[in-house]
Amino acid sequence: MSTAPNLPLPMPPRRAEDSHPLRTIREIRDSLPEDQVRHFDAELADTDIDALPAMLHRWASLGSDGFVQYLLSTPFEGLEFGARSYDDAAGGE
Repeated sequence: MSTAPNLPLPMPPRRAEDSHPLRTIREIRDSLPEDQVRHFDAELADTDIDALPAMLHRWASLGSDGFVQYLLSTPFEGLEFGARSYDDAAGGE
């Protein structure tokens, strides 16, 4: 009786809707805010080969989710400056 070699199972084909808009490491780096690029590079350098797809997917999601652009577009909308929430509770003392 022979045994089959313990080879990894092939990855299922990706569906078009599953594909991410950022497809290369350069695209991921270019999409990140300037202060995040060094964090990306450091994590990329220390990530195990087997964990690389998950790490890249996480950074690609961060780089293309639009959150940073949202924060920069209206960062303080609706906030009142100069008043603190505990001032009202203390009766203005």
